[in-house]
Amino acid sequence: MTVHDILTFVETLAPPSMKYDWDNVGLLCGSAGQEVHKILVALDPFEGVCREAADKGADLLVTHHPLIFRPRKSVTDGDDVGRSILFLAKHGISALNAHTNLDCAPGGVNDVLAETLGLADVDVLDPMGVDGQGRLWGLLRAGTVEAQPLPQFLAHVKTRLQVQGLRYVDGGRPVRKVAVGGGACADELPAVLAAGCDTFVTADVKYNEFYDAKAEGVNLIDAGHFATENPVVAVLAAKLRAAFPEIPVECAETHRDYMNFYG
Repeated sequence: MTVHDILTFVETLAPPSMKYDWDNVGLLCGSAGQEVHKILVALDPFEGVCREAADKGADLLVTHHPLIFRPRKSVTDGDDVGRSILFLAKHGISALNAHTNLDCAPGGVNDVLAETLGLADVDVLDPMGVDGQGRLWGLLRAGTVEAQPLPQFLAHVKTRLQVQGLRYVDGGRPVRKVAVGGGACADELPAVLAAGCDTFVTADVKYNEFYDAKAEGVNLIDAGHFATENPVVAVLAAKLRAAFPEIPVECAETHRDYMNFYG
């Protein structure tokens, strides 16, 4: 099997046509013709993850976030991304990713997040299109939980996502219809309101967005970028194992959320 074969499969799960225009997805480092004997899957292609790939003998790194996001004028060892690119090239490790296309795709980041939180009757909120199998796709998901007070749901989210803490605002309503958007999706609050959701779980929420949510009567929960997206890593690894049973596939063990809580 080659990098091209793996990339082709990943693109059946998350077609590049589903990505946002500003995004960078696909094979970002290495050779499409390189043979693949072991794969490491992670949320981020950080320098430590690249070293773990080499230590484990992986020749392909598959991540959600892109190795190269903004255009670069140079690749040097003067910054983390440059060091990662040079390290991967030196050790013959290719790197590919599926980012916003995996956020939007059926079975991707936000379907996995909805499943992790135990949402029922999950739908694509504000669909952006239909895939080749006739399935709706789009960024957010919405589903239901048994009606419960916000503190009870907060405890559930904290446990299911294994986070140290949550930032939130109480919109003054019990939790019943929940929208989810892994990563920085708080600017999708208008779509959440239009769908009649009482609660929104996402990450990277700004100060004014908490105020806006409270003013609109929506419970807004910031569970962290890493925690809301990382569940897809194990799912993606499982799909790669099923598609390529002859290739060992591991999830990164060194990569953790770098955000901590004090107090």
